[in-house]
Amino acid sequence: MEKVWLWGVSLIERLISWLGLPYIFAYTIEKIIFGVALLVFIAVSVLYLIWLERKVSAHMQSRMGPMHVGGWRGWAQTIADMVKLLFKEDIIPSKADKWVHRIAPIVVFVPSLMAFLVIPFEKNLIVQDLNIGILLIFAFSSIAVLAIIMGGWSSNNKYTLLGGIRSAAQMVSYEIPLVLSILSIVMVVGSLKLNDMVAAQSGDGKFWFVFTQPLAFILYLVAGTAEVNRVPFDIPEAESEIVSGYNTEYSGLKYGFYMLSEFTNMLIISMVAATVFLGGWSAPAWLSFLPGVVVLLIKTYFIVFILMWFRWTFPRLRVDRLMDFGWKILIPLAFLNIFIIGLRMVVFKW
Repeated sequence: MEKVWLWGVSLIERLISWLGLPYIFAYTIEKIIFGVALLVFIAVSVLYLIWLERKVSAHMQSRMGPMHVGGWRGWAQTIADMVKLLFKEDIIPSKADKWVHRIAPIVVFVPSLMAFLVIPFEKNLIVQDLNIGILLIFAFSSIAVLAIIMGGWSSNNKYTLLGGIRSAAQMVSYEIPLVLSILSIVMVVGSLKLNDMVAAQSGDGKFWFVFTQPLAFILYLVAGTAEVNRVPFDIPEAESEIVSGYNTEYSGLKYGFYMLSEFTNMLIISMVAATVFLGGWSAPAWLSFLPGVVVLLIKTYFIVFILMWFRWTFPRLRVDRLMDFGWKILIPLAFLNIFIIGLRMVVFKW
C-alpha cells in the first residue's frame, strides 16, 4: 500500500513539474486525495463497526443478530439503516437554540476526523507526520466536550442538559489519566511523534510497550473506554435514567453525525492504542509479508473487539462511583506509573 501511494505521489509531482506549475499544487493535490481516501476509510469502517457490534452482542446473548438484509450474515443491515436515517425528518424543538443545535453535530464530528491526520498507517503513509502528533490527537479530542455541551444545552430539555453535563464531567476527569498513561511512553521515546513511537518498538531487542509498560496500557484502555462514553462508562447516554442524554432531541442526519462521531472516536482510541502500545504498522519477522496497513488494522480491530466485549459484559457504573474511580484510583495509578518508569530510567538506564 505504501509503495502504491509513493508511486502515485511521484506521478503527481512529475505531472505538475511537466506542466510547469509550482510544487504547492502537487502538495495540495496529494493531501486532497489522501483526505478523500481517509473519509472513505472512516465511513466504511464505521458501517462495519456498527454491524460488527450487533453481531458480537448477539453472539454474547445467544442470538444471531442481523441475518436478512444483504444476504450473508445481514451485512447490508447497517447500510439500510443509514439510508433510512438520511431520509428521516429533521426535527428541532420549538424552544431550542436553533443555531447552536444545528452546528453541534458538526463540531463533534470534525475534531474526530482531524485526529486521523497524524496517525501513521505505514511509515510514509500518513497525511502529516507532525512532531506533536499525539498531543494534537488529545487536543482535538478535547473539543468534543464542548460540542456535547452545546448539543445538550441548545435542545432546551432537562435530560439533554443533564447528559451534556455528565459527559463533560466524565470526559474531563478521564482525560487526565488517559494523557498521563501516554506520558510514560513519551518519557521513554523522547518524542511526541507517532512514527518515533512505532520505531521504538520495532527491530531486534525491542518490545512492544504493552509488555514493558502493562500498567500504562491498562490505564489507557480503561480511560479510553470512558472517553468514548461506552459501557460501563456510558453515564451521559444512560437510557434508563435520562432517555438518550445529550442527543435525545436529535433526529435524521444530525443524529447520524453523533453516531458517526461515537464510532469514529472508538476507532481513534483503538488505533492510537495499536500504534503506541502494540507496535503500530510494524509486524514481527514471521509476519513481515503483510502490508503495514493490514498489520495496523488487525491490531486496531483487536482493541475494538475488547471495547465491545466490555460493553456487553460489564454493568453501568453509578455516577458517584464513576467519578471516584477516575479521581481516586486511575489518576494516582497513572502518577505511580510515571514515577516507576522515571525511576527505572534513572537507576537502570532502561
